[in-house]
Amino acid sequence: MALRTLQRVHKENSMFLSINPDNPQLRLVQQVVEKIKSGAVICYPTDTGYGIGCDIFNPRAIKRIQQITNRPANKPFSFMCSDLRNISEYAHVSNTAYRLLKKCLPGPYTFVLPGTKLVPKIMLAKQKTVGIRVPGHPICQLLLETLGNPLLNTSVPTVGDKPPCSEPYEIDECIGNRIDLIIDGGSVYPDPSSVIDLTGDIPEIIRTGKGDVSLFR
Repeated sequence: MALRTLQRVHKENSMFLSINPDNPQLRLVQQVVEKIKSGAVICYPTDTGYGIGCDIFNPRAIKRIQQITNRPANKPFSFMCSDLRNISEYAHVSNTAYRLLKKCLPGPYTFVLPGTKLVPKIMLAKQKTVGIRVPGHPICQLLLETLGNPLLNTSVPTVGDKPPCSEPYEIDECIGNRIDLIIDGGSVYPDPSSVIDLTGDIPEIIRTGKGDVSLFR
């Protein structure tokens, strides 16, 4: 019998799964990971708001997210890694970049780095760079550790003049019939990450968002 915490809601194709945002239950996270490995597109809480994601090695799921977000096919997504060691598998990290990453992560930053050959082409920019995050949210951390590989990360799209979604039920009303699972980790106010380019000798601040950017000046 299905767990009580896994409830089908009023949209036929989406599900809510309530997970404790401070102390996430491993058995529930494992359910999510099974769905991701099967090609699911999910919505989950991060330290900068709710995001949409899938396995970065599943092209079909990535194309679904492109359609959901109306993102141009030539504009790559960023993705999340579990830790600094995991980043080094998917990006070339200089000594200077390593010191900055070690100081800032996990945290609300997206770092632009040269990608390695492990990164799928659909996730690479024309310059062969990638945008990588290591989120500080406990649900994200356990999700990535359990999955064992990176998770695509993009914001929930807004509708018209409506403010960005901060509640799971708002996300369900917006895109619930287009995704497979919504993790309910409580209310998370959207506050975009700061984007820092570490491909050169000197860090370049691409976007100032959540997180202290004075470290990169």
